[in-house]
Amino acid sequence: MEAVLHSDQGFQYMSQAYNTRLEAFGVKGSHSRKATCLDNACIEFFFSHLKTLKLYLNQRNSGTEIQQAVEEYIYYYNYHRFQAKLKERAPIEYQSALVA
Repeated sequence: MEAVLHSDQGFQYMSQAYNTRLEAFGVKGSHSRKATCLDNACIEFFFSHLKTLKLYLNQRNSGTEIQQAVEEYIYYYNYHRFQAKLKERAPIEYQSALVA
């Protein structure tokens, strides 16, 4: 499965240098439609909560600490963040029930 990195159409994300770097890491770039902010609503929500709940609360002193904080949050987000819209289940639990 290929990794996908979604972003808006900001100039830095559309540049050849950025997209060449993505290719070097085996990542496929994905971009929202122009002037359609709702295309990014889910990922904007995710990053807003990641920064507010995990990164801004504690000072991180190294890339390793930041990576660990992000990995911890992603695990929490998928396995322990119960939501009413998912019938009071965590996303991974809800997804597993759908494919069962």
